[in-house]
Amino acid sequence: MDWKLFLNNARKSFSEFNNVSPETFEGFSKMGKPVKRNGELTEKTKEFIALGIAISTRCESCIGLHMDHLIRLGATRKEIVEVLSVCSYMGGGPSIMFSAKALEAFDQLVKK
Repeated sequence: MDWKLFLNNARKSFSEFNNVSPETFEGFSKMGKPVKRNGELTEKTKEFIALGIAISTRCESCIGLHMDHLIRLGATRKEIVEVLSVCSYMGGGPSIMFSAKALEAFDQLVKK
């Protein structure tokens, strides 16, 4: 999969949905702003949690978007692999497959 193209298409779809349902995105954005701020947990830690949830729910768009955020926040490949190992341990075979996809996304997206 070409993760850069995939994310561009996902963002385009989100934008189109936002145009027809702005209230949905306004509410989602309002909920997300305080969650993304550094608090007791850093934004990076919160993104690792979000990546784990994306893998467990098998949401490829979420995997790509959270991976993109983690790259922006300076996550290393070693950190990503450690998080993906926990996801694989907790989720078994399906999570191993989606963890492999997530690592592929990291490797492609880090080469921007």
